[in-house]
Amino acid sequence: MQFATVIGTLVASQKYTGLEGVKMLVVQPLDRDRHPVGEPVIAADATAQAGPGELVFIVASREAALALPEPFVPVDHAVVGIVDEVELEARS
Repeated sequence: MQFATVIGTLVASQKYTGLEGVKMLVVQPLDRDRHPVGEPVIAADATAQAGPGELVFIVASREAALALPEPFVPVDHAVVGIVDEVELEARS
């Protein structure tokens, strides 16, 4: 599980069977300190509630495919939670 920020949405004229009605989001993965890591990715929104500007949790690979209503659809990433608050402990 990794933090990410939703930076946009993706509109698809055609989707794989099982992904109809699932919102696709453009997300920027973040590190522990919420700094961008790597390139943005496309994630299926398993929460059906995330939107641009929100801090979310994403999962990848098999976990992403299992997070959606129809299991084992071909996705690489999925949004599985919206973060309300972050509290970090000081590193030693």
